[in-house]
Amino acid sequence: MAPLDLAIIVLYFAGTLGLGLWVTRGQRTSGDYFLGARDLPAWAILLSIVATETSALTVISIPGLGARGDLTFLQLTFGYLIGRIAVAAWLLPGYFTGQQETAYARLETRFGVGTRRLISANFLVTRFLGDSVRIFAGAIPLALVTGWSVPTSILTMGLVTLAYTWAGGLKAVVWADVIQLVVYLAGGLAALAIAWHLAGGAVPALSKAAAAGKLHLLNPAWSFTQTYTLAGGVIGGALLSAASHGTDQLIVQRLLATRSLRDARIALVGSGLVIILQFLLFLLVGSAIWAAGFAPDGMRSDLIFPTFIVHQLPPGVSGLMVAGILAAAMSTISSSINALASSVTHDFYATWSGRTDPHHLLGIGRLFTAFWGFALIGGALAFWAWASLDTPVVVLALSIASVTYGALLGTYVLAGRWARARGRDVVRGTTATLAVMLVVIFARPLAARGLSWLEPLGSLAWPWYVPLGTALTLLIGILSSLTAPSEVA
Repeated sequence: MAPLDLAIIVLYFAGTLGLGLWVTRGQRTSGDYFLGARDLPAWAILLSIVATETSALTVISIPGLGARGDLTFLQLTFGYLIGRIAVAAWLLPGYFTGQQETAYARLETRFGVGTRRLISANFLVTRFLGDSVRIFAGAIPLALVTGWSVPTSILTMGLVTLAYTWAGGLKAVVWADVIQLVVYLAGGLAALAIAWHLAGGAVPALSKAAAAGKLHLLNPAWSFTQTYTLAGGVIGGALLSAASHGTDQLIVQRLLATRSLRDARIALVGSGLVIILQFLLFLLVGSAIWAAGFAPDGMRSDLIFPTFIVHQLPPGVSGLMVAGILAAAMSTISSSINALASSVTHDFYATWSGRTDPHHLLGIGRLFTAFWGFALIGGALAFWAWASLDTPVVVLALSIASVTYGALLGTYVLAGRWARARGRDVVRGTTATLAVMLVVIFARPLAARGLSWLEPLGSLAWPWYVPLGTALTLLIGILSSLTAPSEVA
């Protein structure tokens, strides 16, 4: 890489570290540390949500979809917006009743502390495994564009991110997210402009892409096996977004850090609009790279954008784009560290020990922050060692999330819409759903090993996983609740 590119990357690292140290001022309680003193502006939370749900792998892979396919991926983002609107209308008000510290505190009132811990433990395990995979997967393209080894990429991102997250808590994470979003969107816009220039201009590039069908947006086919359809995008995307943004501590923590329910709703719904524009940008980057002739047929789709960054972007712009990939990766790491530490501190330590003093919990929270930071780095390194056996890590990351989100969403619907539901019904519904979803996700390899009756399940497109999981949890929970008197546990 050119010296200018390296200078930009070093400046980016220094800036995020300085930000973390700057926002430590005035932190005296766990509420300051984990919820930013509930005083963060809606626009910052909005941008932080977008940055948090955008991993380095997303920045790399979406242009590949645009280069190899069309714009039908955007159908999912329409569902994302619908799901956020539903969460803003029905789930968010419950989070602003009292002083809830985590997404799972409200379940204790409805079902008891045992259910709160069960759902929180589910979050901890799946978030740790899923984000360890994402960190490792994000380090692969980062290593490609920087020339670093994969372990070096993991350690560099992880340690720098842990430093500012440990020091500044959620406030540092949110403001770093804002900077990170600006960095990788600026890099994406620069890459689009350069790719269009190399293709002879925006109009010729778009015309060529349109003639090849790469600007095709809607697929009205009703299919459970095609990945990107309008029905799958709207229904599956809406339920996926409702689960991830309405029940996952990673996002709910940010919404609880706003000044009011109104601000939380603005941040949540507004993030859905920005996500649509963001994915459109990176899909167009891919189509522009294709139009310029830099997406040869033999190249893997997830290598198209990194290769373009290394060989076609001028010094300075290349460094900006690498910093953008770093930004997306570090946003994922910092958000996970803070959310995991918050959940353990409040859902487990405080409920088991009875220690609720916010000054004491601040110190405990910092200890858990350090623990989860090193745990995620170690998990990513472990997946690196395991993946030397050609393990499909990206598929694994998607599978982990898909196993749990339907069960989480179903639990919250039972809590709010089914008066007969008790803690044991939630446990039964969640446990059974997790078991079934594991079978669904691994149905294809199991069918190849002789269990041919599982083949139809293996062909189910992943946008339908969360709807299936939600329906199973609701059905099992409702049936369980009908087997005993209706008193609430």
